[in-house]
Amino acid sequence: MSGVRNEESAAPGADGGRGNGPEGGAWRWRNDTAARAARWRDGDAGWAARWRDGRAGRVTWWRGGAPWWRGRAVAGALVGCVVLGSGVLVVAPDGGGGAAGRDAGEGRVAGAPGAPGAPARGPMVAEVRARAGAGVLAAGVSVGSDDVAVLVADREKRVRTRPRDSAAWAVLGAAYVERARRTGRVSDLPRAETALRASLRLRPRGNADALDGMTALANTRRDFPAALRWGERAVAQSPGRWTSYALLLDAYDGLGRYKAVRGTLVRLLDADSGPAAQAWAARVYWDQGRREDAAAALADAAAAAATPAEEAALWVRAGELAWERGEPAEASRYFTAATRADPGAADALAGHGRVLAATGRTAEGVRAYRAALARRPSARVALELGELYASLGRVEAAAKQYGVVRELVRRSAAAGVDEALVLGALEADHGDPTKAVRVLRAEWRRQPGLKVADALGWALHRAGSHEEALEYARRATDPARGGEVRSAVYVHHRSEIERALGLTASARRHEEEARRINPYLWGAGGGGAS
Repeated sequence: MSGVRNEESAAPGADGGRGNGPEGGAWRWRNDTAARAARWRDGDAGWAARWRDGRAGRVTWWRGGAPWWRGRAVAGALVGCVVLGSGVLVVAPDGGGGAAGRDAGEGRVAGAPGAPGAPARGPMVAEVRARAGAGVLAAGVSVGSDDVAVLVADREKRVRTRPRDSAAWAVLGAAYVERARRTGRVSDLPRAETALRASLRLRPRGNADALDGMTALANTRRDFPAALRWGERAVAQSPGRWTSYALLLDAYDGLGRYKAVRGTLVRLLDADSGPAAQAWAARVYWDQGRREDAAAALADAAAAAATPAEEAALWVRAGELAWERGEPAEASRYFTAATRADPGAADALAGHGRVLAATGRTAEGVRAYRAALARRPSARVALELGELYASLGRVEAAAKQYGVVRELVRRSAAAGVDEALVLGALEADHGDPTKAVRVLRAEWRRQPGLKVADALGWALHRAGSHEEALEYARRATDPARGGEVRSAVYVHHRSEIERALGLTASARRHEEEARRINPYLWGAGGGGAS
């Protein structure tokens, strides 16, 4: 963990058509939604095997030997990758100073190498071009940590030998962002900014790859105003490029602009309906309370998953949705499937720890959390582990873990990452609530999203300002005030605030609602770090 260690070592191996019809790409999700959602929810081993076997014929070019992105071939396979907030590396063009993506009306695609053992990568280039047409290749290819490391090494060598290759700099910057996301190595983020700005200096116009990279970097840092600026520039330069719309979703969400989220999702699905786009759609649908649509979108995305890492990312998202709707057994199955597909999937291990702790298997939950932190340092996950220790009466272990949280927040801040939500939650429940209010007020002024509203309301409540706290809790939970996200934590916080104000009937009603959303919720007193 780069010097930040927990007091116990991690236990090894915790269980862990484009839609451009007359009614637009969003229309396709409304066909047979219930059937597809049921198929996903009933995603037992048999169904998973069926879609996995069914797609095997389509992806034999990476099965049966070393994956095609290994070694020297990675430069051709993943050139022009753009990091999305969901952890997807999106293939786009490479080549010395060539157009990135779909610029000035011209789309050029550099493909992946051929199947293992093929004499050349020409056939795969032809296949990729055939699938992408004249537009941007947005295949939603997600790769593992080792493969990102290979890509970084290859592009670092490339820019040393060809320092004026703007496309190589853009790929390198995007790869740094992805490596930071997957490994928790936040020191990669300043390197990413340097590389992406170098690309933009070399090619200030028509450089959509670098603009998308800067948007992804800002989203990773939780700097949503900057993400909005970069994302809107990317869309203005390349309006047909779906990746830019996907990245803007995070920016709009972080700023609390939910009408813009809805409109951007429609444009995204009009531009592309591949598995990565469907995964983004599932996130938005879930936040809007459209569970059937979210499940159906994930079912479609899973059916088209093409790499183990992509498969794992989709299982993780399915597990998170199952957990949020109060189905721990189903969530556990999805998280376990994710770790089998990608043993380095830290999000899956943390999700499994959350489920284990909530269902009384606390010792196993501790091990799963420690395994997640061993794979990737995360202030949020470290805080959850500390709160689990506290719930078990392990006061010293909890205090030490909170120290780990503070150190991780400090390191993140040095790399430009905004961890105000985690710090606010830590101070509100385990430190100085007044400091939490101060930190979160500043965050609200800068980017007033629902997560911040919930966290600030809870911090105000913990500091004794219950009436003002209720105003923010209402913002986070009342659809009329923009509270579109159906969150058990948000509703529980509102219930506790109302109880402190003597609003007994309303408090009881909202507590019952929170338990309907997720009856297994544990540690809901933590303010908004999730």
